[in-house]
Amino acid sequence: MDKPIIALDFSSRKEVEDFLDRFDPKESLFVKVGMELYFQEGPSIITLIKSKGHKIFLDLKLHDIPNTVESAMRGCAKLGVDMINVHAAGGSQMIKAALKGLKEGTPVGQSIPQLICVTQLTSINEETMRKEQLIPVSLLESVVHYAKLALESGADGVVCSPLEASEVALNTNASFLRVTPGIRPSSALKDDQQRITTPEMARRNGSTHIVVGRPITQALDPVLAYHEIQKEWNTSL
Repeated sequence: MDKPIIALDFSSRKEVEDFLDRFDPKESLFVKVGMELYFQEGPSIITLIKSKGHKIFLDLKLHDIPNTVESAMRGCAKLGVDMINVHAAGGSQMIKAALKGLKEGTPVGQSIPQLICVTQLTSINEETMRKEQLIPVSLLESVVHYAKLALESGADGVVCSPLEASEVALNTNASFLRVTPGIRPSSALKDDQQRITTPEMARRNGSTHIVVGRPITQALDPVLAYHEIQKEWNTSL
């Protein structure tokens, strides 16, 4: 995957339009629409972004009973997004239900969105996981366990930190996606992420996709920042 996924961490349509208009209209991007933006603007923001020729990762992190997730995914599939996610902690039946909803909801002639599962959020560290989630194993073991569960349940990949990507790859297969947020150029601030690496390190660690938000969206020159990160991401190809 040669394009970093840009996290559109905005709260309005205007901010999104202003940001995307900075780029060459001929350049196709891969962007992430998260809860902040989607819950403010709704499905129309997906229509807008798709009309500009960009790919979309709809990052809603669904986590509910299987029937509810299946119905929600049936609706999301109609939007034409390229990737979507659920929490692996919802269990195998929920993951399978999500996939069923996606298959049933995808319009004829369109590709089924790739389904990926969140393992442990990159804002979580091992101490927090043990104390607040009462998970007694290591954070790495928890991530790998969720990755195996996702694979066995038919998902296309997982969201994990780049620090766990190599171990996920070893315990799944080559085509299983490792989508990794927590990416920061060496000059950027950590912000609220705990488990982070640079784009080049993420590639070397086995990430198949990287998600980058503030180092691009809050840069003085977002287009320049994006292309510098893209170059670093592709350095070790």
